[in-house]
Amino acid sequence: MTSSHFRNNLVGIASLAAGSFVFSLQDTVIKSISGDYAVTLAIAIRAVVAFPIIVAMVIMAGGLQQLETKQWPVLLGRGFILLTSYTSYFMAFPALPLAEAIALYFMVPLLVTMMSGPLLGERVSPSAWGAVALGLAGVVVILRPGMGIFEPAALLSLISAGSYAYAMILARKHGRTVPTTVMTFYLNFAYLLGAIIIATVMMAFQVKPPGHPSLDFLVRAWTVPTPGDMGWMALCGVIAVFGSNFLAQGYRKAAANVVAPFEYLGMVWGSLWGFLFFGEVPRITTFIGMGLIAVAGLLALRAGAKQT
Repeated sequence: MTSSHFRNNLVGIASLAAGSFVFSLQDTVIKSISGDYAVTLAIAIRAVVAFPIIVAMVIMAGGLQQLETKQWPVLLGRGFILLTSYTSYFMAFPALPLAEAIALYFMVPLLVTMMSGPLLGERVSPSAWGAVALGLAGVVVILRPGMGIFEPAALLSLISAGSYAYAMILARKHGRTVPTTVMTFYLNFAYLLGAIIIATVMMAFQVKPPGHPSLDFLVRAWTVPTPGDMGWMALCGVIAVFGSNFLAQGYRKAAANVVAPFEYLGMVWGSLWGFLFFGEVPRITTFIGMGLIAVAGLLALRAGAKQT
């Protein structure tokens, strides 16, 4: 390995680790406000704060004329799919320990493997299917079906993982012709528009919180946040932009099979923040399931690298 390759790998690993850390802070903020506000309010504030930063990035990357793309319907549609993903993900937080919600979400790379065959026509090797099976075993260990303690909110993390994986498939199909900054702009616009639409529908039909923490987080009416809570939600907008840039930088600087394993640091941070800020002590089955999902993701990554 040349010195330049070694340096790029180090930068890539550091960038991905930083992105994982930054996004774990967002998860902690969202969980902390999930008992008092609506998830759509948090998403809307995040999108508003992120907009000027994203517009500046678009201008620096070539100008606002890049936004005039014929693929805007696809980009906007992908944005709504990701809105579904993040809304489901955040809705799991008030009902699940942070470590469990994050661990289940990390089924994403395995779901991408499953979808790449039928949706992209890519060959999925037997070893990749074995990795998927191992990851599903990890999910079962975390959910512990049949023990009388299943929390339906766990399905929200899996819905989030599935919709995010589908959005990644769309990015693979269309991302080669659309700049990343343009994709990010339409993504953020979909977040803001979708959050406003959901909140308006809830208000128009006067939907009342049903008493489950996840559903309450979705249907709760918008209220004016305290200055402190407003600051935390606004911080999520900054986190979203810079965290995404850290991850993109990581994958640009080094090969995916070198840096991708460091995304699983998110499980470590989730366990730590859950313990420090919310007094959550992960069960042994959660740790076992997390380990199975992480190993499965690494095996799927290795199987994919062998095919390229």
